[in-house]
Amino acid sequence: MITSSEKVVIHTDGGCQGNPGVGAWAWVIEHGEQMWELSGGVPATTNNRMELQAAIQALKALNQPCSIEFHTDSNYLRQGITTWVAGWKRNGWRTADKKPVKNQDQWQELDVLAAKHRITWKWLKGHAGHALNERCDRLAGDAMADIRKKFSPAQLRAALADFTAADGK
Repeated sequence: MITSSEKVVIHTDGGCQGNPGVGAWAWVIEHGEQMWELSGGVPATTNNRMELQAAIQALKALNQPCSIEFHTDSNYLRQGITTWVAGWKRNGWRTADKKPVKNQDQWQELDVLAAKHRITWKWLKGHAGHALNERCDRLAGDAMADIRKKFSPAQLRAALADFTAADGK
């Protein structure tokens, strides 16, 4: 997609209907006059996992190291990647109270992907009229609607039960 180290602007969002529940993520990438967008979803997940997945998928779309202005409405994502990850890595992916880091698989993947780029992480208030944040929110909402069309209520309940059991709840 991107073939130069010019500045790229990324907006992402992730969401969940129920938490856990049906979830989706979306990104919009701007590079000069060009703009791309993508979304996806899963039948059972959490909001935080979808926020992380949005960032992971956006960074995977870049085929070269870039200078990135990255916009998210998730303090969990921004604080995690800019502050918490370093401590988690030092502590063997354990929190300050020695518990395993939640969503470790995604944090590790995001950490590797982010290291390839020069990223300025910017938080913005969600649902506050930021056009591309609102676009990501709509794309994620549409992806959740698509998941609900593809899976029966029984299949969604089963997926949620499997997800909850795997998460240790």
